[in-house]
Amino acid sequence: MRPSRRRHPLPPLAPGLLLLLLLHDLAPPPAAAAVGVNWGFSSSHPLPAAQVVRGLLLPNSVPRVRLAAASPDALAALSGTGVAVTVGVPNELLRPLATSRKAAAAWVHDNVARYASGVRFEYVAVGDESFLLNHGQQNQSFLVSAAANIQRALVDAKLSNKMKVVVPCSSDVYLNTSALPSKAYFRPEVNETIAELLSFLANHSSPFMVELNPFSSFQHKKNLSLDYYLFQLMSHPVSDGHIKYDNYFDASIDALVTSLTKAGFSNMDIIVGRVGWPSDGAVNATPAIAQSFMTGLVNHLARKSGTPLRPKVPPIETYLFSLLDEDQRSIASGSYERHHGIFTFDGQAKYYVNLGQGSKALENAPDVQYLPSKWCVLDNNKDISNVSSSFSAACSNADCTALSPGGSCSGIGWPGNVSYAFNNFYQQHDQSEEGCSFNGLGLITTVDPSVDNCMFNLAIDTSTAASFHPILAMLQILVLFFCTYNLL
Repeated sequence: MRPSRRRHPLPPLAPGLLLLLLLHDLAPPPAAAAVGVNWGFSSSHPLPAAQVVRGLLLPNSVPRVRLAAASPDALAALSGTGVAVTVGVPNELLRPLATSRKAAAAWVHDNVARYASGVRFEYVAVGDESFLLNHGQQNQSFLVSAAANIQRALVDAKLSNKMKVVVPCSSDVYLNTSALPSKAYFRPEVNETIAELLSFLANHSSPFMVELNPFSSFQHKKNLSLDYYLFQLMSHPVSDGHIKYDNYFDASIDALVTSLTKAGFSNMDIIVGRVGWPSDGAVNATPAIAQSFMTGLVNHLARKSGTPLRPKVPPIETYLFSLLDEDQRSIASGSYERHHGIFTFDGQAKYYVNLGQGSKALENAPDVQYLPSKWCVLDNNKDISNVSSSFSAACSNADCTALSPGGSCSGIGWPGNVSYAFNNFYQQHDQSEEGCSFNGLGLITTVDPSVDNCMFNLAIDTSTAASFHPILAMLQILVLFFCTYNLL
């Protein structure tokens, strides 16, 4: 087991943030019954699923969890816990599920029915932000058919009365260029698919699941202040006719309500499938600001005040993004995407937020098994005139997002940034000697090279732990394709 890690105080808070947190502390912590967390699996060295459940979810009284995919280890660990579960269907499976009912039946059998006696399933979430502008239209033609086939398979398995099918949609599925909710509407190029989706959801009394990315919105909408995103009382409201919005969350929900109303589905329930704030990888992505956002959000939801267009009717559920950092998550949207965890990759809380545990501090994952206390750094005794190519090679195959402007390691400079990259590559490759070669420029040391808040992490020892792996997911895709083209 790794010796106790050095912990550093959070960066100083701006006066406004400090006041907000003091106000939060004066009020009793609200219940978080309708709040859950997202649990993703894009990690090179993940915590064992049983440790996540027994060491994080249960001790912190997390009432519900949304799984990014159907991890057998996670589902087995959640069995018998009473934690409500939403299980995801990745985009890669949409085509075979849409084109074959037998493939859908096989997926439901393997990932839902097999665990239904012990797992408290609530939803099957089909697709992952399939309407995201960055994804184009490659998955949209399969989306509703895949959801419909999963629904039929649940009916056939006599499970449709225990769970519902939902389809996660990114918030850019509706346009709101003016930031005024009353002007929002579904994007014209997806209107046909959205109409089919809304009819499907309405026919089965399923809610609309929206995914919000407040940090991305803050980056792109320069006319809106940070206060507006952090639920601060001193923020300047956005006026939309006679309605005033004092926070991003309510405005986003009402933009969706407006879009649903214009499409003829004004009373459809809403679930927020993703909302959070990163703690690293960009300017304004810090643990202090993330805590301010998360605490403000949970307090806001606990008041059950709803939104101006839906007073006293908040989203029926909201899933915080995310439980753990994921060092292999796509950074197409920004380096910060790998740092949304409330907990670090190894299950150590970055800040306080009420996940269900009340006023108590979050419990950390106990007894984490790390690789030996060895790090890879740049050997300054070598000729390092050509080190740039080795640095680039390391970062292209490892996680250097903490070195991004505003990141926790952005200030260590050269050659410290090279050592950070070398070590990250070395840890991801299980501390193999080849993983610290870099044409002879790497040096293995037993002295922790961490500097202030820039942590040179040791990887989790996964040598004896089973874990969900993308290769297994690809094998499942191949099996479903076999069902599609050979069993029809």
